[in-house]
Amino acid sequence: MSPAETEALWLSLRVGLWSVLLSLPPGLGVAWLLARRAFPGKFLLNGLVHLPLVVPPVVVGYLLLMLLGRRGPLGGLLEAWFGISVAFTWKGAAVAAGVMGFPLMVRAIRLSLEAVDRGIEAAARTLGAGPVWVFLTITLPLILPGILTGVILAFARSLGEFGATITFVSNIPGETRTLPLALYTATQLPGGEAIAVRLAVLSVALAMAALIGSEIMARRVAARLTGD
Repeated sequence: MSPAETEALWLSLRVGLWSVLLSLPPGLGVAWLLARRAFPGKFLLNGLVHLPLVVPPVVVGYLLLMLLGRRGPLGGLLEAWFGISVAFTWKGAAVAAGVMGFPLMVRAIRLSLEAVDRGIEAAARTLGAGPVWVFLTITLPLILPGILTGVILAFARSLGEFGATITFVSNIPGETRTLPLALYTATQLPGGEAIAVRLAVLSVALAMAALIGSEIMARRVAARLTGD
């Protein structure tokens, strides 16, 4: 691999890691709301969460640019108050990847929450445990396989993110050129077929490794919880 290809690989891994770290806390909270609470506008929230799955990624990237760009309402505040610029940086690539992978994470965690036996939680509360303690000691361990699955799925999704990324942060070498963008760039260059093939194989290998790792970890955690 050339230095540019290696750089794209490490940038993709860094973007994927930060996208998961950014999206996990709100993902856990939103999944809990959708699984455990009834409130006005629940269907609207559910639709907004899953919107990135059904709209073109370019639309998501454009909305992020309007919101977090230097002239956007949030982007302008971040730059004025904290000196943080998101658009056209690797941080913006992590935000775009996190938004695109957010529905997958929420879905996996929500399904795990809905599968938890509420009677176990009720029994713990009758013994004097508070809601927070019940969640930390009972609910959270029980949904850990779902959390791991959601994290890995979101990470794998971030590795393949293209449309929202190139719209929001462009295709800047060394800054925002992740593996998918590097692959796209290689297809536009004369004689870039060999580079494109290497990057395509690498992308598939990383995605498969993430999915297989998710399955293995989820099974191991589930086996420990059940004592098998």
